[in-house]
Amino acid sequence: MNEANVLTLEKDDLPHYTYDDYVKWEGRWEIIDGIPYAMTPSPLIEHQDICGDIYFQLKTLLKNYPKCKPLLPVDWQITEDIVVQPDVMVVCGEWEKIKGNKLLIPPVLIFEILSPSTSRKDRILKYRLYQDAGVKYYCIVDPETGSMEVFQLIETKYKGKEDCRENKLTFDLGPCRIVFDFGDIRPRY
Repeated sequence: MNEANVLTLEKDDLPHYTYDDYVKWEGRWEIIDGIPYAMTPSPLIEHQDICGDIYFQLKTLLKNYPKCKPLLPVDWQITEDIVVQPDVMVVCGEWEKIKGNKLLIPPVLIFEILSPSTSRKDRILKYRLYQDAGVKYYCIVDPETGSMEVFQLIETKYKGKEDCRENKLTFDLGPCRIVFDFGDIRPRY
């Protein structure tokens, strides 16, 4: 077959989905630029263990700050054709936009735990989405390597910090400042 006869799909050739389509689907999904991404099978136990450690520490650190709340995966509708479910996030203020079945404001802090099936999406697509949406801190935890990268939004771009796997890092969340201990995030396997 010669190259002139090979057809390639362009983004415009793919079906385009919106939040209205998304809410009718069964299972866990995300939509990025109208393209669906299945969130199945369930995350590995190691992934869930790390999520639990992060959530527990955030819940403890934020217990005296009623304006900030840690959340486990919940729909964050960024636009009509972008809906994501970060692994762990912190949302501050504007509680009238937080209640219900979806989040309409950007979290101030997001943790994504990589898995082989989501690594590229988390490092490329979500990095761009979170940066463009104004998420102040984006943390990527890689259970395979043990690395824990933290990116901070400075003006409109993320600036990387060194690997924080053994460090304590202060997050200025607006209504509060917390010192998060990355050394406490360890899978127990």
